[in-house]
Amino acid sequence: MKHLLTVADLDRAAATELLDEAERFEQALLGREVKKLPTLRGRTVMTVFYENSTRTRVSFEVAGKWMSADVINVSASSSSVSKGESLRDTALTLHAAGADALIVRHPASGAAHQIARWMEQWAKEENRQAPSIINAGDGTHQHPTQALLDALTLRQRLGDVEGKRVVLVGDILHSRVARSNVVLLDTLGAEVVLVAPRTLLPVGVDAWPCRVATSVDAELPGADAVMMLRVQAERMNGGFFPSAREYSINYGLSERRLALLDDDAVVLHPGPMLRGMEIASAVADSPKAAVLQQVSNGVHMRMAVLFRLLVGQEETV
Repeated sequence: MKHLLTVADLDRAAATELLDEAERFEQALLGREVKKLPTLRGRTVMTVFYENSTRTRVSFEVAGKWMSADVINVSASSSSVSKGESLRDTALTLHAAGADALIVRHPASGAAHQIARWMEQWAKEENRQAPSIINAGDGTHQHPTQALLDALTLRQRLGDVEGKRVVLVGDILHSRVARSNVVLLDTLGAEVVLVAPRTLLPVGVDAWPCRVATSVDAELPGADAVMMLRVQAERMNGGFFPSAREYSINYGLSERRLALLDDDAVVLHPGPMLRGMEIASAVADSPKAAVLQQVSNGVHMRMAVLFRLLVGQEETV
């Protein structure tokens, strides 16, 4: 692996290796008063975020620092981007400054792929090694490390992902999390069901490796896991549903709907949660919810990804 741009680049063996690696990092850190491993000492990791983020950005930073890498955060609002610098020039500047890995979040779908192409071309011309590019979310396209940490959480809660039925509910149309999870969960052998109003389903969704439904109540009984998705109002132009209240009534995960799930079912949410609309506070804080476990797994999963890209498979934790 040189880059991680989409979960479509991972077959079942590669995805499982990353999940196993994340658990090895978790075990390696267990009981340590000082959470520091020498794994990436001397490596420079830079995060470049053109969109707001808490969980993804913080977990990548923590992951790099726990592996002793030098981590530098670049915010578009406080960088030369605000002066009109292009994406290409920003990426090349950070490469020239010594980045071994660039973790990129951008509102345009395909931005991470384009940066990877620029880096490979520039590195070839300069006879230098290109930095690894990690897609931390590009528009409505992909968010591979989120799908990986979700799969890790499911495996820990359910024992395995294969054969499990996972229901994703909410704004599928604008969700890179949904797109990534559908592909990865299918690769790992899960049955995936998407539930959303027709206005929040993308064109061509019937060709995805999943089943599509519009009734939450009909799909929750017998589900092994349900993942609630945030309504992404910042990506919406026009009305996709009549009101927040109606959306909550029809598609929110209420306490009544929580009771439809089996006792050992798990509730996921990639965050940030819109409590009271997508998910009731009592549900978000219930024993079935694994939201904070997802956050913890995000650090270990991103440690695994950085390790695989920057160190490779010749070493183990």
